[in-house]
Amino acid sequence: MDETRGRVTREGIRIYDSSDFAGMREAGRVAAEILDEVGPLVKPGVTTLELDDFIAGRVTAKGAKSATIGYTPPGREPYMHASCISLNHVVCHGVPGAKVLKAGDILNIDVTVIVDGWFGDTSRMYVAGDLSVKTRRLVEVTHDSLMAGIAAVKPGNTFGDIGHAIQTLVESKRMSVVRDFCGHGLGQVFHAPPNVLHYGKAGTGPVLEPGMFFTIEPMVNLGRPETKELSDGWTAVTRDKSLSAQYEHSVGVTEEGVEIFTLSPAGLFAKAFS
Repeated sequence: MDETRGRVTREGIRIYDSSDFAGMREAGRVAAEILDEVGPLVKPGVTTLELDDFIAGRVTAKGAKSATIGYTPPGREPYMHASCISLNHVVCHGVPGAKVLKAGDILNIDVTVIVDGWFGDTSRMYVAGDLSVKTRRLVEVTHDSLMAGIAAVKPGNTFGDIGHAIQTLVESKRMSVVRDFCGHGLGQVFHAPPNVLHYGKAGTGPVLEPGMFFTIEPMVNLGRPETKELSDGWTAVTRDKSLSAQYEHSVGVTEEGVEIFTLSPAGLFAKAFS
């Protein structure tokens, strides 16, 4: 990363220049396009590893690089897949493998690519077969909570406003927001300040400024919000085995409000329940 690019706030949040938006648009477009393309493959009988293999191939074909293959957080083994695929009660960081999709399964597919040094990070929900009424409601509420959080992004608002908007909507539907994971800053790095919480008090936290780039990625459970990590060191699941859903966009704060970098080129972002 070019450490001289833009400036950094007292909270450690990098403020990018207006010219940097173009790089984020391209990285976001590539990531979203890959999620558009994998959709038709999501059906009963397919394994999550087959989906990941397809995604890895599309990343390469587009001249991009996977941000997750070889990604090694402190104290963990390297992650060796081009996506995270989180099925049913898996909250996030599901590892692709031999698991075969069955009718009615829901899954979040999360892809992060690097294009010319810029990171595009996005995830969305898919369904193998038809959605039950209960599951459809979970997916819809999760999508709507993301969009409520994005609607709170504008200069002068705070990160607490984003979390408050998400939490208020989710809890009004008698569901819960996961507290153990959050969105994050990005740009020319994968993870950076700030932590973008999906719950909180309006008017608190750092003030939003034009040039901030970050993800918003609420995880919503039908049951309680608590999670636990499985022995693979990656997969997080709901403690009460309730279903979980997630949607994620990468966004940038503009002078007027917000730009979503990871919009679906084909308009398929919410297709799981359309």
